[in-house]
Order: sequence, then structure tokens, then C-alpha cells
Amino acid sequence: MEHGIDLNSITFLTLIALACGFAMMRLRQPAIVGYILAGVVLGPSGFGMIGNSEGIHLFAEMGVLLLLFTIGMELSLKTFKQIYKVALTCAVLQSSAAMLLAYGIGALLDWDTSRIVLIGFVLSLSSTAVGIKILEATGELRTHVGRTTIGVLIAQDLLIIPMLLVIQSMGGAAEGAPAWAIILKIVAGIAIMAGIAVLLSRRERISFPWSAYLQKHADVAPLAAIAFCFVFASGAALLGLSASYGAFLAGLIMGASADRSEAIHYTHPIQAILLMIFFLSIGLLIDLSFFMDNLGIILVLVLFILTFKTAANVAFLYLLGEPWRQAFVAGVVMAQIGEFSFVLAAAGLSAGAIDLGSYQLALSVIALSLILSPIWLTTVRRFHDLGQQQFEGFAATLESLYPGTYARLRAGADQVNRRLRRSEQEVEEGSEPEAPREAGEDRKDP
Repeated sequence: MEHGIDLNSITFLTLIALACGFAMMRLRQPAIVGYILAGVVLGPSGFGMIGNSEGIHLFAEMGVLLLLFTIGMELSLKTFKQIYKVALTCAVLQSSAAMLLAYGIGALLDWDTSRIVLIGFVLSLSSTAVGIKILEATGELRTHVGRTTIGVLIAQDLLIIPMLLVIQSMGGAAEGAPAWAIILKIVAGIAIMAGIAVLLSRRERISFPWSAYLQKHADVAPLAAIAFCFVFASGAALLGLSASYGAFLAGLIMGASADRSEAIHYTHPIQAILLMIFFLSIGLLIDLSFFMDNLGIILVLVLFILTFKTAANVAFLYLLGEPWRQAFVAGVVMAQIGEFSFVLAAAGLSAGAIDLGSYQLALSVIALSLILSPIWLTTVRRFHDLGQQQFEGFAATLESLYPGTYARLRAGADQVNRRLRRSEQEVEEGSEPEAPREAGEDRKDP
């Protein structure tokens, strides 16, 4: 039996979410996984203690807006310029590979264009929250691997806005809007965001007229920061763009201001609570009976996606000049599907790109990929180590059969590696060594 939202249900909901979050953290899982599980347990397909309340979804949407607002604030444009080439190139290659995969599947299953585009977008994203948690657990957050991974995740965050514009425009196309108007809206949205980013990266910190007043009245500062976010979000929605687009622009502008640190400090606790509600709402939407009935296909899809994304990520990073070990670890860390894919899937359902059954399948696959991501990292690294041991055994066998052959091959490989290391050292000596570290630190702990 489903119940409405009252004080008792809110209390129980908070306690269960807190317990699940703590349990996942003890298992070295992100707390967001616990929030999703809490939603499944308490939702209509679980114990039915919380129904699909409109109030919960309203707060969940506010949580998404504040998350994009925070991402915009935490994005240091000046330091991101130091790593943007590799990060953006890798993110674009990831999206292209995901689109090709979606097109191949769509051709076999006779999907229309809108569904192919949506599935490609969903598959192309990785989870920033899960990625950072894994990097922390493995001690890689402050290393070159961590800086590279976070740079690519930031680049993916930048691609979210154009993706949302495209998906929401597909809904406009279904309503009969002319194609030129849809294309114009997408191009205008991207151009505005790029123009503001370039302008903000070339000037000093901006100051708002109300900054001095808020510094003297800290009690209204959190409300002012949230109002700044929601005004931009509402304005963008009124102009026919996405509310998420407006929230992200507000974050970019606030992040380039002298009030950046205070705004992050004031909004972070509120954002944490609203994001808990967002992931809880995802759990409420997951149909447990659908999940159990389709468990086989869900597991196959998750395994295939994790394998595909791992191989693609490692290959792209290696081709972009990253050493094998760094490319391997970063590629595995980004193998899961990101939390913003939930938002894209919901937007696709609203736009009519997918039906309810496909939406439930997408929710289940995304959630399970997030849950299995740390286990996937451990498993793949063990296979990698086992493969290296087998190769060493093969090398010993080759040396015993053909004395001197392996030694010559090894010497040639060592010579190539020395040349590559000298090239990397020359590049590092001619660049600012601290900029990538600051980019990674800014993304984690502003």
C-alpha cells in the first residue's frame, strides 16, 4: 500500500537513506548507490511505504539544477585550459563510439533516429561521483591517472548541456516544430555557453553589486546563491532552452566571481540533501518486478557495456599519448554509466524517444552499472595482472627456445620507452606542472 508524504514517512525515509548510504560507504561504494537502493526498498515495487509523490520529483529536479550549478562553479576554466585538449578529445571520441554502438544496435532492432541518439548519449557518460570515489579508494586521485580521469569527466559534464538541448528538441520535432528552428536553438545554446566560457576565462574575478551586503549578512547568502541559480534556470526555460542549461550557465558565472568559495560553501549542504532525494527518486521509479523478470538481459547488457566502454576508453587514452598503465586504470574507472544518464533517459521519455518499458530497462542498467563499477575495477585489474604473468611465462619459454631473441626484442622496446619518456619530460618541462593537479583538486574539493 502506497502512502503520501508526511512527517513520519519523511523521518523513516531519511533514516533508511542514511543507513543505506553508510552501508555502501563501508563497502567502499559511493553513498548515491545506497540512496538508489533505499528508493527501491521503500518504493512501490518494494515495501510500498513511499509512493511516486510529485513532491519528491519536484525536489529531485531542484537537486539536478543545483548539481549543475555546482559543477559550473567548481569548473576552473583557466586551469581546465591546461588539459582541455586531451580531455575534450577523449570525451568526443567516447561519445562518437557510443553513438556508433547505438546505431549498430538500432539498425538490428529497427530503432528510429531519436532512440538511437538518446541511447548513444546515455552510454557516452560516466559517473563523476563514482569515479572520484574509486580514485580515492585506490589512492590515484592526486596522481596523473586521477588528473586525466577527472579532466575527461569534466569534459563529459560540459557535453551534458548540448545533449539535453538535443533530446528536448526531439520532443519539439515530434510536436511539429520546423527543423531549422530546432537546429538554431541548439547552435545558439552551444554558442552562448562557449562565448561566456571564453569571456570568463580571459578576465579577472567579477564582482556582483550585492557582494558586500551578503558578506555582512551571511544568513541570507545561501538563499541568494540558490535564487541566482533558479533565476537563470527559469529564464532559460522561458526562452525555450533547458532549465538545466540555465543552471549550468549560472554556475559558470558564479564560479568566475569573487563570491565563488562562499557560494560553494553555502549551497553544498543543500545540494547534498536534494541530490539524496534525486537518487532516492530514481530508486522509487525502478520496478523491482521488471528488474527480476529481465535480470538476465540486464546483466548481459551491463557486462557488455562495461567491457565495451573499458576497451574504448583505454584505446582512446592510449592513442592520445597516455602511457599504458595510466590509460588502463583511467579507462576502467570510467567504465560505468553516469548519474546524468538518468536525467537524459527521463528527458527522452518525456520527448517520446523511448517508451516506458525501455525507460525501465535504462534505469535498471544504469543503476546496476554504478553498483558494479568498483567490483569491475578490481576484477579487470586482476585479469590484467594475470595476463602480465602469463606473458612473462611466455617470454621465458621463447627465450629458452630461441636464445637471445627475447632479449633483442626487449632491448628494442626499452629503447622506444626511453624515447617516449624523454619526450614526456620535455613536454612537462615546457608546461606548468601544477595546473593539472589544481584542476583535479578543484573538481574534488573546491
